[in-house]
Amino acid sequence: MELFGIDLSERLGRWLVTVLVVVGLALVRWLVVKIIQRRVDDQTIRYRSRKTSNYVFAVLVIALIVRVWFPEGNLGTYLGLVSAGIAIALADVLKNLVGWAFILLRRPFSLGDRVEIAGHSGDVIDVSVFRFTVLEIGNWVAADQSTGRILHIPNGLLFTHSLANYTEGFEYLWHEMPVLVTFESDWEEAERMMQEVLSEHSPETMSGEVARDLRMAALRYDIKYTHLTPTTYIAVRDSGVEITGRLLVPARSRRSVEQAIWRSMLKLIAASPTVELAYPTRRTVFSGPEEPVDGD
Repeated sequence: MELFGIDLSERLGRWLVTVLVVVGLALVRWLVVKIIQRRVDDQTIRYRSRKTSNYVFAVLVIALIVRVWFPEGNLGTYLGLVSAGIAIALADVLKNLVGWAFILLRRPFSLGDRVEIAGHSGDVIDVSVFRFTVLEIGNWVAADQSTGRILHIPNGLLFTHSLANYTEGFEYLWHEMPVLVTFESDWEEAERMMQEVLSEHSPETMSGEVARDLRMAALRYDIKYTHLTPTTYIAVRDSGVEITGRLLVPARSRRSVEQAIWRSMLKLIAASPTVELAYPTRRTVFSGPEEPVDGD
């Protein structure tokens, strides 16, 4: 039986063979994966076997389907479909390969840079064809210090997640330190203390170094900072007056700088009779019995 010049019996036969091929290969793949899961305890081998079976399944399905639908051997069409199948099966691998080329050509980071991507942070210690490696910071360790773990991150994540570079061109970060004093404290004296401590830990030599690095970074990026000197901000909170110090610190020294500032501040506060640190408090006011009014 023909319709519009097409032999329906031949077309139905090809569809039947196609379905049988796909189902048969899927069953074989399922059996192979099950056997491996039962006999192999290593999770890494299980994972790699499963991924490999997926790739082989995809390539075989495409190759056999092309053989069924193009019996006369249209080489161009065959190669095109096979290439498409390989591209689909190896999508993640190809993405990582392109990501490697992107790293080499566009240089979003270099060895030694501190980066953050997809919730992972660390110092870049290696770049390879399919992944880059970082020495992890943060996580359960406070203040961006090393955890000791090595993370291997696929290059393809550069196309699906934002990348933050802590040190590219300009190796300083703005860091803020809030100090809360009581309402009864002399907040102006507390602010003076903060300014003194910030100046102590941000000397003129550092300001010159920061300005020089900033000029170099501005050659590539439109970075404009009007002031590089430390400053303070005042805000009223529930438990007292908050004095926030803001200054530039080296990207890898936030914790040590913060510790030095706190040490100096605690010494000054301990020596001052007019400044006290605040903490969450609750006040309860009791009123006495009302006095009788004349004429009652």
